[in-house]
Amino acid sequence: MKQAIVARTDIGMGKGKLAAQVAHASLSAYEDTGQRARKRWKGEGQKKVVLKGGSEDELFRLAEKARAEGLPHAIIRDAGHTQLEPGTVTALAVGPADDDLVDKVTGDLSLY
Repeated sequence: MKQAIVARTDIGMGKGKLAAQVAHASLSAYEDTGQRARKRWKGEGQKKVVLKGGSEDELFRLAEKARAEGLPHAIIRDAGHTQLEPGTVTALAVGPADDDLVDKVTGDLSLY
């Protein structure tokens, strides 16, 4: 099992902002996951990969693919307290789920 987090590259997030947004996405999608899958993922080491997303539209397209596959997922919008305008879409997490299912949604993306 794994989780893929897609972070936008087009909005100029600093390293700290990027780390925070990835963490928000990971936790939010985890909370959308069933109890049995949560336990399995935690037992397997909570594998994650962070990938590049080029735009808000791309994140929404990927989220729709995840929804169609029945995968847990979460879109993150920034609160706007620091670098970004309130409501800016920053990241998408897909999974945790079986690797091959997550790859059906995010497998074509580059590592961040």
